[in-house]
Amino acid sequence: MRLGILKKVFMYRIIGLHLLAVFIFVTGCKNKNETISDNNQTGGDTSTLFPSELVNFIPIEQNPVFKGTGTDTWDKYIRERGYILKEDDGYKMWYTGFDGSEDPTMHLGYATSDDGIQWTRYAENPIFEEYWTEDVHLVKYSGRYYMVAEGVDDIAHMLSSDDGIHWQRHGDLDIRKVNGEPIDPGAYGTPTLWVEDDNWYLLYERGDLGIWLAVSADHKVWTNVQDDPVIELGPGAYDAEGVAINQVIKYQGRYYAYYHGTPDEDWSTWNSNVAVSDDLIHWTKYDKNPIMTTVGDDTNISSPILVHDGKQYRLYTMHKNVRVYNPNPAN
Repeated sequence: MRLGILKKVFMYRIIGLHLLAVFIFVTGCKNKNETISDNNQTGGDTSTLFPSELVNFIPIEQNPVFKGTGTDTWDKYIRERGYILKEDDGYKMWYTGFDGSEDPTMHLGYATSDDGIQWTRYAENPIFEEYWTEDVHLVKYSGRYYMVAEGVDDIAHMLSSDDGIHWQRHGDLDIRKVNGEPIDPGAYGTPTLWVEDDNWYLLYERGDLGIWLAVSADHKVWTNVQDDPVIELGPGAYDAEGVAINQVIKYQGRYYAYYHGTPDEDWSTWNSNVAVSDDLIHWTKYDKNPIMTTVGDDTNISSPILVHDGKQYRLYTMHKNVRVYNPNPAN
């Protein structure tokens, strides 16, 4: 079934003091031979599901284009996923910095660029230091920026801003099981937003052991579509020990998730991968994953996102340095 045919019916009933969202998914009439149904499977050739311009990239010569200062500053190092938006006035990057001390706090930084390659740090960084903020993801909705990020103990929280610089924190995300009860205690992080037809979708990981999907009518209370992951570990070795999502885009009527995975029990290396879905629930992984992996001594070519430069998609990887990849003209 396709999300476009998904009936936007939200029926609410009070359970104690909490609002339970019941989302009804109605099967569409799309031809079976066009429907993605092999959840998490890559047993055959999936190339027809993954256009070359979304999966085949080559690095630019200037890499890395952004990194920690390497000096005694609040952002001596940058941490895991940041996020980049291209708007009419140029490229904007939000990133997490830390000083490398024994007990560092993660703060939010901001940088801008005319071309997405040469970056200038904001003079008044960090722009948000009231609360631990890392692994950020943003959407711009009705003229306002919304950010979800990991906070203390890898618990996801939300912030909003009118200008992308001055942020207001709205507290930890309230995520419920299908039956309306709070999800089990523990970390829930690497949050990623998707907004479509005024409906809000949240993808998140729990201990990097799978990716879950929750939905909301008000971006305040989130209800799982199912209480099992929509993207699981494996079956390939490259993401058998950990997964976390970074971005969803919609392209030619399908949803593409850019996520990072690891084959290592100690999570020592991370790579970049892609999966596709018709409905945000049933996903098929690219059979040629990972699309980016270790470069020299940089073992974390991960946290991938796509940014459209006005003509084509670029791939950025943002852990632990920011690197840029252009579409491979040979494919």
